[in-house]
Amino acid sequence: MASPVDSKASAVEARVADRFAHLGELAAADDDLARRGRFLDADVEIRVGSIPLGIAIRAGRVVSVTRGPFLLKSSTFTIRAEADAWERFLEPFPVPGFHDLMAMTKAGMARVEGNLTPFMGNLQYIKDLIALPRGKNGSGGRA
Repeated sequence: MASPVDSKASAVEARVADRFAHLGELAAADDDLARRGRFLDADVEIRVGSIPLGIAIRAGRVVSVTRGPFLLKSSTFTIRAEADAWERFLEPFPVPGFHDLMAMTKAGMARVEGNLTPFMGNLQYIKDLIALPRGKNGSGGRA
């Protein structure tokens, strides 16, 4: 039987994973984002606590977002953070340290693993892509 703490953590993970699950729709509405990422073809994994999300990016367009678990699925690179860190990152106006992916990695709240060449070569695109669920004007990714 899951303890109340475990079920709370699971609820936070599910809530955050659901927000990232809409990356394809959010990115499709942003032509400028696709233009900036037009040279990126990558399979990215975003790990929200224990929940993996596979994001297929082709020519800067998010072609699919798949919720794991995955069996023997490779990724170009993986971005990992606990659900509470992602939740703070996705606030409409995050506090310093959670406002940016690189700030989160510097503080030890997130990790980026794998082939860092496409990650660093498209850093602004990746940072803008994963911030899309924040939404504009505090809409939380829902216009």
